[in-house]
Amino acid sequence: MEPRNIFQYIIIALKGMGMGIAELVPGVSGGTIAFVAGIYEEFISSLNNINLKTLNLWRSHGFKSFWIALNGNFLAALFVGMLISIFSFSKLISWLLENQPIPLWSFFFGLVLASVFFVAKAIKNWNLAKVVLLILGAVVAFYITKLPPSENSNSLLFLFFSGALAICAMILPGISGSFILVLLGSYKTVLDAVDDRDFKILIAVGLGVVFGLLSFAKVLKWMFNNYKNITLAVLSGFILGSLNKIWPWKKILETRMYGDKEKIIAEQSISPFAFDGESQLIYAIIAAIIGFSLIFILEKTASKK
Repeated sequence: MEPRNIFQYIIIALKGMGMGIAELVPGVSGGTIAFVAGIYEEFISSLNNINLKTLNLWRSHGFKSFWIALNGNFLAALFVGMLISIFSFSKLISWLLENQPIPLWSFFFGLVLASVFFVAKAIKNWNLAKVVLLILGAVVAFYITKLPPSENSNSLLFLFFSGALAICAMILPGISGSFILVLLGSYKTVLDAVDDRDFKILIAVGLGVVFGLLSFAKVLKWMFNNYKNITLAVLSGFILGSLNKIWPWKKILETRMYGDKEKIIAEQSISPFAFDGESQLIYAIIAAIIGFSLIFILEKTASKK
């Protein structure tokens, strides 16, 4: 890979910001943004560089060799961008979710819908098997979005695996990590642990995150290296099936208190015409078109490069 200049690393940081913003919205995966931004495979490959062999380079050949083998500049730029957006936009996203949820969900619905076309277009030699895998991926993702949440659990082993599954969801285009925590019943425990500085729980979840990050990244890298078109077909289905989660018009079926905040944990997608309230249909359509168009603008820019 040719060395990048400062401007290219700024672009990577901006893509990281896009991933961070996506993770702030429950139901939207940062992995989807990484895919349409053209950095998904490099992201997965770079995560796979975090291993004992790479760490040994630090000891035997110095930090510079370790950093180059890690693709450290890329990961650093990406994670800095993610952190900037999480700290900068969390209040804005929270405000939009509370005050303008329909236009916000519509924007992301258009963006994710376009992502399906974007990922599916990268598949070469379509055949019946790939179509079946796409449908299967969509059914699995749709089923996950319909699952009822589990009861809260404080078991450290359970929280370890919760962290592992949540980070896998973040990497995988389609399903968000926070949504997986809600399904597993770990959301409140992790949220309380952050507020109470309960390091025992945070360490257990953190170790699970590291385990899931490294192990799942290896699986994805192997899939891309050996079965790229099949992997893309399944991922396209996953993104398609996840659209149910971010459909703008919902009927609330169940809520639950997390601390002093009420969180929606069960809802049903309905028609905008059956929505009990202001459907904001025109604004929703405009927002969806903007989100949909943004993906193809990004693709066109990447193609010119």
